[in-house]
Amino acid sequence: MDDVTERAARHANRLWDAAVDADEHAATAAVLEALRDGLDGESVLLDVIGAVQRRVGVEWAANNITVAQEHAATAINERVIVTVARDLPRPTERRGRITVSCVDGEWHALPARLLAEVLMLRGFRVDYLGAQVPTPHLITHLHRTGPDAVALSGSLATRLPSAHATITACQATGVPVIAGGAAFGPDGRWARLLGADAWAPDARAAADRLIADPLPRPQRAHQPRDALPHLADQEYTMVNRSSPQLVRAVYAGLEDRVPGMRDYTDLQRQYTAEDLAHIVEFLATALYAGDASLFTTFLTWTADILAARGVPGATLLPALELLAGELRDFPRATAVLTEARDALAVENAPA
Repeated sequence: MDDVTERAARHANRLWDAAVDADEHAATAAVLEALRDGLDGESVLLDVIGAVQRRVGVEWAANNITVAQEHAATAINERVIVTVARDLPRPTERRGRITVSCVDGEWHALPARLLAEVLMLRGFRVDYLGAQVPTPHLITHLHRTGPDAVALSGSLATRLPSAHATITACQATGVPVIAGGAAFGPDGRWARLLGADAWAPDARAAADRLIADPLPRPQRAHQPRDALPHLADQEYTMVNRSSPQLVRAVYAGLEDRVPGMRDYTDLQRQYTAEDLAHIVEFLATALYAGDASLFTTFLTWTADILAARGVPGATLLPALELLAGELRDFPRATAVLTEARDALAVENAPA
């Protein structure tokens, strides 16, 4: 571990302690001390604040912090970004203009905010639009400002259909799109599938890409008709539209299989229905992308979350079996569900 990395890790630990204690004063002191210790602004943003935010997600998933702590830590990280960014020197070199926006329906805005700050430190003029930006409003902004590119951020894969519409709409105005965030897959596979002009795994890589090789203006108004040929079977559309009915049917089937559910409180019923809705939503997204691994990854992650909370991941299997029964006439959905069930069965098999 080199000296800069070691110092960043030390200050990240201080910020972590302050953030999980909801101590904004101590958090601010931690990032200011990191700057005084010689870390540059980009390193403080990405290797201190960004590192702490990633840890927040990991620790929540492991059930080591509560939802309230996760929310408080995120809010504190958002505010200390302002503290860091306010006093950092701006470069005299001016580059192009970039619009940084979250996908419509995406509330996880902190990664996009970090990217916006890094791009400004690199000399770009940045229009940061924040979370949940409806595509029509984004397009209006592009017509008014004429940026060199849109940096589109998404954390949830279920936003991929919206991201696809946004990418296509941006390109129709002649503005290229660089996509980033967990929604687009760890290797950017879904960014490429949806026709993004570029993909970057993190803020540094995105800034490097935009500096080294500016994105060319799109020469097409929309993707070829056969970009997602699997959508012709209408399975995505049917599953997406029938989500409420599917959730009700699976819930009723689970009550028959697990009689104890009939004694659930209203809150327990609500949480169970929400969990089932997430399963259906991810299934629909996998059908949209034509990639079963999207759904399987979500299900195995969900099983790990449940296990961390003392709930066996195998409890998901009855829900998948019931959902498969409801969708028995949908061959692609059946194949996706079968792959996920097999993966869960292997993961929960006795050692």
